[in-house]
Formats: sequence, structure tokens, C-alpha cells
Amino acid sequence: MSQATKRKHVVKEVLGDFVTPTETQQIVKVISSRGNNLHETVTAQGETFLVSMPTKFRKNIWIKRGDYVIVDPIAEGEKVKAEISFILYKDHIQYLQKQNLWPEGFIEDKTNKEQKKEGETDEKDEEEEVSDSEVSSSDDESDLFVNTNRSNYQYSDSEEEDSEEEEEDKAERTENGS
Repeated sequence: MSQATKRKHVVKEVLGDFVTPTETQQIVKVISSRGNNLHETVTAQGETFLVSMPTKFRKNIWIKRGDYVIVDPIAEGEKVKAEISFILYKDHIQYLQKQNLWPEGFIEDKTNKEQKKEGETDEKDEEEEVSDSEVSSSDDESDLFVNTNRSNYQYSDSEEEDSEEEEEDKAERTENGS
């Protein structure tokens, strides 16, 4: 099987299947990446340990801090105590919550995040009012990845401000050049 075909099947499996954890498996939250395909995780009870990412996910599926995964325990593991068997996305989490299989310890995390988001949206609403007709539920961008390594630029729509700034820049260059 070619690498592209393998990647296609792995991605289809992760995004399409709704898996419920077995008795031996558990749901954990990724705290950080330790490198070499190891991730530090925390259980709903607060226990932290390392998990390894299996070969089929490497370079095909990416996980980040705050993601939830289903892990299989490794009996002989001292430092690395489990292996990732499934990566949970937003739809998978909602499915598990409907099935009442979501750990109680992680329910509090979700409600805290929702309260923080509501507080942020209240502040945004005060600054800038947007009508409901302009924003629909399908346009909700709250779950999109934000690259924190890039600067956020403020763009102005006014051409007058731009032309004034350009004239000032030209004047400074001519003064410095003379």
C-alpha cells in the first residue's frame, strides 16, 4: 500500500468512525508534547503519564495540547503507560457525551471553557455589534486553529489615512536623504 493510500485510510478512519472506549481503554487529555512521538496526558482523576503515538498516526494525524484521545494501557510500561488508539474530535466528544461515556472530570473543563468563551463574546458584543443575520451557526469560527506565531495586523479601509501616511513617509525619506 502506498503512503498516500495509507494516509487516506487512516484519516478516513479517524474522522469518520465513532468509537466508544472498552473496559481497558480510557479517555485522557493531552497536556503537552514531549517529542519522539510521546505526549504527556492527564486522566479525569488528575493522574499524569506519558503515552506514545502509534506508527499509523505519525505524520498523518496531528494532535495538540488540549486534545482528547482514547488510550490502551501498556502493562509493562514504567514511564510510557499507554498507547494512543483513537483521537477524539469535536463530533466524537459530543457523541460520547450523548452516550454518557464522557468522564466526569472533563465535563467541568468543558463548562469552564464555555463560560470563558461567553465572557469573551460579551466583551466583543459591547465593542462591536453584529446582527444575527450576518453570522450563522455554520460560520462559527471558534473551533478554528489560530496560529499564535503570526502577528495580527489591523487593516484600515480608509484610503485617506493611507495616503496621508504615505506622504509623511516620503517627506521623512527626503529629509533623511538630503
